[in-house]
Amino acid sequence: MKQIITMILVCFGCLAVAYPQSATTRSKKNLTIKEWNTTAGSNSRYLDHVTYYNANGKKTEEIEYANYGQKSRITYEYDANGNCVRQVVYDSKNKAVRIRKFEYYEDGSKKKQYNYAPSGKLISTKEFEYIFGN
Repeated sequence: MKQIITMILVCFGCLAVAYPQSATTRSKKNLTIKEWNTTAGSNSRYLDHVTYYNANGKKTEEIEYANYGQKSRITYEYDANGNCVRQVVYDSKNKAVRIRKFEYYEDGSKKKQYNYAPSGKLISTKEFEYIFGN
């Protein structure tokens, strides 16, 4: 029995070496993820996305690129509970085009989203309804 347990532990150790944790399963503290695209046929490579995470493992910025440069950018702000309370969406010229603010229920689920123009004028709201199975 002891030999079987030893063999199982050795096998799990081999799997851990063969299949190391991905960035999505490890801590995202102070992490930057870059995603690259390659155009078929020409093998032209360009940056597609860059995502930044802070010391708490929360996404702070996401930039989307096209082969010509920056396409859009979103910044994220959090409250003391770790809930995203504000997002600012920027266009390809890095100009703010929309501000989103969020409210949460006590359990941490989203309650409401407010969409503002950069001038501060409220454009629309979105309410979240959670319906659990029968």
